[in-house]
Amino acid sequence: MLNIVGCIVEQHDPWLVVPALGVCILGLIALFVLHDRSEECIEARRRRWVAIAAITAGVSIWCTHFLAMLAYRGPLPLGFNLPLTMVSIGVPCLTIWFGLNHMRRRRDIFAYVIAGSLTALGVTAMHLIGMSALIVPAQIRYDMLGIVQAVVGAELLLSLAFYIHGARRGVSRTILSVVAAVLGIVVLHFGAMTATTLVPGGVAVDPALHPLQPHNLARVIGVMTAAIVIAMVAAALLDRLLTDLRGLTQATREGIAILHHGRIIEVNARLATMLDVEPSAMIGSRPQDWLETTDGGPFALADDMLIETQPCDPALADRCLEVAAHEIEYRGRRGTVMSVRDLTDQRRAQRQIEFMAVHDPLTELPNRIYFDQALESAIAQADQKGPFALLALDLDRFKAVNDLFGHAAGDTILCRVAAMLTSLIDEAGVVARVGGDEFLILQRGIDGPDRVRKLTEAILEAFANEMDLSRDPMAVGVSIGVSLFPQDATDAQSLRHNADIALYRAKNSGRGTASFFDQDMDRTMRKRLALEHDLRHALLRDQMRLVYQPLVATGSADVIGYEALLRWKHPERGEVQPAEFVQLAEETGIILQLGEWVLNTACRAAAAWPAPMTLAVNVSPIQFQLPNLAEVVARALADSGFPAHRLELEITENVLLHDRESILKTLHQLKAMGTGIVMDDFGTGYSSLSNLQCFPFDKIKIDKSFISGVTSDATARSIVRAIVALGQSLNLPVVAEGVETAEQHRMVLEEGCPQAQGYLFGRPSGLPVAAQPLAKALRRRP
Repeated sequence: MLNIVGCIVEQHDPWLVVPALGVCILGLIALFVLHDRSEECIEARRRRWVAIAAITAGVSIWCTHFLAMLAYRGPLPLGFNLPLTMVSIGVPCLTIWFGLNHMRRRRDIFAYVIAGSLTALGVTAMHLIGMSALIVPAQIRYDMLGIVQAVVGAELLLSLAFYIHGARRGVSRTILSVVAAVLGIVVLHFGAMTATTLVPGGVAVDPALHPLQPHNLARVIGVMTAAIVIAMVAAALLDRLLTDLRGLTQATREGIAILHHGRIIEVNARLATMLDVEPSAMIGSRPQDWLETTDGGPFALADDMLIETQPCDPALADRCLEVAAHEIEYRGRRGTVMSVRDLTDQRRAQRQIEFMAVHDPLTELPNRIYFDQALESAIAQADQKGPFALLALDLDRFKAVNDLFGHAAGDTILCRVAAMLTSLIDEAGVVARVGGDEFLILQRGIDGPDRVRKLTEAILEAFANEMDLSRDPMAVGVSIGVSLFPQDATDAQSLRHNADIALYRAKNSGRGTASFFDQDMDRTMRKRLALEHDLRHALLRDQMRLVYQPLVATGSADVIGYEALLRWKHPERGEVQPAEFVQLAEETGIILQLGEWVLNTACRAAAAWPAPMTLAVNVSPIQFQLPNLAEVVARALADSGFPAHRLELEITENVLLHDRESILKTLHQLKAMGTGIVMDDFGTGYSSLSNLQCFPFDKIKIDKSFISGVTSDATARSIVRAIVALGQSLNLPVVAEGVETAEQHRMVLEEGCPQAQGYLFGRPSGLPVAAQPLAKALRRRP
């Protein structure tokens, strides 16, 4: 170390050593600054900045070496071989470049050691090549031990410099890295110079080889190298600034353009993408060359003013762009920055929300809200656009299709119906889906019932062609109700109400038909609605009661049980017949409440009857849609104490038409409890024999329509005979309903019918608490 210091002090000109040291410091600062810049860039730019950093550091270290050589104050004149001198410049650049790239791939202590070692070896090679380029009248001899010591010292210091720079954070890392690297270069150069000896003797030096004085040459090289280093560092800082600004403009989701005198002088890639052009194509053009206002107004930019525009290119006309502008200073002159926001997706989402608010999401037809607005508008514009028709449509068999084939199939049917109806209505009409399988049609320009009738016939014909049940098991029908403006009503609510009334009559007329509203229909519907209202409150108002009709053994006419029958005594209407309210109760669901009340009340009354007298209670098909019907029956029996084996539940064959598996499961639950299951009105339903086969009924009742004709109609008597024979073969008791005359009694007795029921044996009446005396009073004989 003392030899190195002595070499510097005694054998070198300090006025040249100091500039050499300054160039070395600048070069190494540039190395680490430029390396930092490379770490911040993407891969392509990173490789360029690594190469620049290596070249800058290599040239600076070479300049340090060259200036130090010029500072040498030896007794012998020096000259330089220019080619070898130039070759020596490239060696440290190359080794530093390898070291930086290796350090990029790995981030551990070994990577820093390899980078330091490569740099030290490159600088050593540069020194030795530079010494070989000397033209001096002497022989150059090296102390190899001194050379090795200098190289090892430089490797340690340069490795430490790279380690500090890679491991530490903050400003101090650059300072410490530069100090360690400078010490490494100084140790290497002056240590190698200390280990070098010039022995006089050799060729003479041509003075033409170095026309400049050392001080002048040193100044030129030092200034040029310092300028290069400073320029590289400045370039890195400027590149960072420009790249950051460019990245900032590219990072925003807005398109940005800088205007000067109304012309675009700068534009970011985002705006070019919005307009589907290259950024360079927009330079020098005007904004209105690319954009136009959506309202057709002039394109004028002003501070704090938003303009809604669209591209001039017809292919991009569906895009919605919002433009804002304000004044700025750009490149030392006044300019305008124009920012453009792409509102296309936002507008599409807004239009979709607005569409969904007034349209059905499945069929995309207008919904009830849209239709109500269209109906009010049609009424308001009737003076100008004339009368119109309102059609209410309800799909027939849709619920069965939906239950049988699933909701996906049901959705497909609804979409098919929507497409069919839309194709049948002209542009002046509106088709809307307002419920599950409910549709409304508003058809303007209707000048009379005949045109509406043609429209309804076209709809029915389309359904007949498109929805043929013989070919398509998922086919549905349609029922149509029609009301006309202004003949039937002049306000929206009344029109809707009248169309619904007409639809109700169409469905009750056999479905698959069209019905027009009339006043008689309105009166009928109003009467029905009033009856429904009163029926809902009949139980609470204590208007319902039970009567009991006896069931007798045909041979002896002894009463063996009673059938409980529901009666309604209205305070104003008087006695309301079951035929008037039972079907209404089933259609509205009121039957569920009434049926449970009948079961509970009848079981409590029958609990006082002597054994083995039975109680028969009719159960509606609607009640079987309840999954807990068996629990309701069990609770009624438990609360009343009436034995289950004396209770007979009468059902019609229609029960088995809906959800057959679920109904059979409920029937088996009831039978397992001990209750009897009786098939009522046998012979009038569907698939009677298959129903007897699928479930072990306890009794069957012959419908009274057959009994009433048994004395005068041979066919009726044959049917009765066949049913009785069927019951005997299945070991099922057969009950003859509706026996009203002695002759009918005789004939059913002759046919072998064991049980009978009818006015001949007793009309329905209230049953006293003590039922045993009543049984004798109700006996009838032929």
